[in-house]
Amino acid sequence: MSRIIERLSEISAGYDALFCDLWGCVHDGVRAYPDAVAALQAFRSRGGAVLLLTNAPRPRAEVEVQIGKLGVPRDAWDAIATSGDSARAAMFQGAVGSKVYFIGEERDRTFFDPLHLVEDPVAIEEVPLTEAEGIVCTGPFDPHADPSVLRPELLMAKTRGLKLLCANPDIVVDRGDSREWCAGAVAELYTEMGGESLYFGKPHPPIYDLARRRLAQIGRDTPDDRILAVGDGILTDIKGGMGEGIDTLFVTGGLARAETATEEHPHPERLSDYLSDSDHAPTFSIGYLR
Repeated sequence: MSRIIERLSEISAGYDALFCDLWGCVHDGVRAYPDAVAALQAFRSRGGAVLLLTNAPRPRAEVEVQIGKLGVPRDAWDAIATSGDSARAAMFQGAVGSKVYFIGEERDRTFFDPLHLVEDPVAIEEVPLTEAEGIVCTGPFDPHADPSVLRPELLMAKTRGLKLLCANPDIVVDRGDSREWCAGAVAELYTEMGGESLYFGKPHPPIYDLARRRLAQIGRDTPDDRILAVGDGILTDIKGGMGEGIDTLFVTGGLARAETATEEHPHPERLSDYLSDSDHAPTFSIGYLR
């Protein structure tokens, strides 16, 4: 059974770095959670490093601007690693060819901006589906529409044997009180239809490799047994941390708020049932990051 805690400070002395999810833990897509911000600031004040590890399909510079507008101050974190940057590196290395069909919102076209981490990058050209060598998906065209509306495009892509690069493995995310579909839902549908999807965010290894490199870049190289992965996604944050051999803190008041009957804290029996059904066992659980 996962140990339920009330505050991060109860366990923080055992860790030198956090791999902390953003959406659902530090903000709700509309505003920052003050208690979560204070918890990260306190962790840093005792010498810990906070790496924000997010499945956002955008470059880290954009995420930094976004969270600043939401009220996450600069003194609450040390570095950022995004699913977008991990996937962009793969794209510029030719993972889905040079001519790609783009599925996503207009605001996410910065995915194609140059990435200086890759030497001799492939020249990427956005083309119609009929001319594409692969697909890049940062999310549905309309995050509120059921991903099944994309079946015609995905069927054509599968018939042509195209790979789909998924820039955000999350299935859904809550923006305030509104739930939105993410790229992971499109990739999941494509896989169910017989297509091949490539993943680079949590819970898949590439983003954790990037996170460790980010820590090393700021002089905070940290052994895995001193890293705590924090998140509200049982199949992304928790599954990913467990797969990397990293201790995990499950924030139950995010995506699993209803299933775990979380008010201030998760209901122990409901939490136990939820974790049993998911077949994942986080090291710790907490209602909300604080």
